[in-house]
Amino acid sequence: MTRTNISRRDALKTAAGTAGLIGLAGCSGSSGSSGGDGVNAAFIYQAEVGDVGWDRAHEDARQAVTERFDWLETEFSEAVAPGDVQRVAEQYISSGMDAIFGTTFGYMDPLHSMAPDHPETTFEHCSGTKTRDNMGRYYGRLYQARYLCGVAAGLLTETNQIGYVAAFPIPELIRQINAFVQGARTVNPDVTADVRWTNAWVDPPAVTQAVNALTDGGADVINNHQTTTAATQTAADNEAWAFTYTTSMAEAGGDYYGNSAVFNWEEFYAPTLQAINDGNWGSDAYWEGLDAGVVGLGDWGPQVPDSVVSEVETKQDELINGDRTVWQDTQFAGESDSFLFGEMGSYVEGINGSVPSS
Repeated sequence: MTRTNISRRDALKTAAGTAGLIGLAGCSGSSGSSGGDGVNAAFIYQAEVGDVGWDRAHEDARQAVTERFDWLETEFSEAVAPGDVQRVAEQYISSGMDAIFGTTFGYMDPLHSMAPDHPETTFEHCSGTKTRDNMGRYYGRLYQARYLCGVAAGLLTETNQIGYVAAFPIPELIRQINAFVQGARTVNPDVTADVRWTNAWVDPPAVTQAVNALTDGGADVINNHQTTTAATQTAADNEAWAFTYTTSMAEAGGDYYGNSAVFNWEEFYAPTLQAINDGNWGSDAYWEGLDAGVVGLGDWGPQVPDSVVSEVETKQDELINGDRTVWQDTQFAGESDSFLFGEMGSYVEGINGSVPSS
């Protein structure tokens, strides 16, 4: 486990007012630090922070908010296993941290367990389902950006077969797979998809094997849910369009790179830290999307036609304006956010096979 700190930066304090409190419903009352005296916040990552991927997106945002607010000091720890997160969090609290951000699903239960023992500390947990008076949860509607990548995939494919390499069969991943395939079938109803599960967030050999199997079977577009460039690189090696997520992986995809569904976590961290500093933070379940800017698309690959980009931009505007939903014309149309977030367990039409038992 590596622990790193960044000191308070000289930034314009007026920048603190530029972020609206998007999605922070119910922010009356505070269980954490307050009063405008400054905030010390710790960010805990399960993997080492590399150049791309899940932890990189959070780390980029941490650096951005640290530079943005002159009243903020932050530290981070990387390569912290879920079984060790309580110990690391306790050390941070003992050293005077006001807020703890746990950035992976596996931290949910440990942080939820310890939060009542530290009522003056603000806890925020990414992607989970549990809250406390002093523990909120947050995620972004990345499925909206996945849908847009799917629109591009449906226009780019020549075989009408697309492949997806996924980690674990949990609602979060099923939701994103479904959105990608639905996006493709919105513009190309002949598209079908196959999914390969690795049961690991980071396993480049398994990912490479899965992509090879998918492209050998005829898929000429590949998407994935992995904290590695292996899927993007292997797709490109097989002359298949590569789509990915969390950060851009354009370098690995080269001419066969499509795009990435990306997180812009600064859009959550900035108003949340501002609320903590102002003393009006409240436990919440944040789940915003394209309209809030917390999710979006990265840069397009060099060979993606302008006509494809234009169609995706049209669909994006429709989603933001409310003229289109990801789930229209599917069995999930009209389902509640609670269902979409935590209960989705089956595939949309067009995906071969069924979701395996988790």
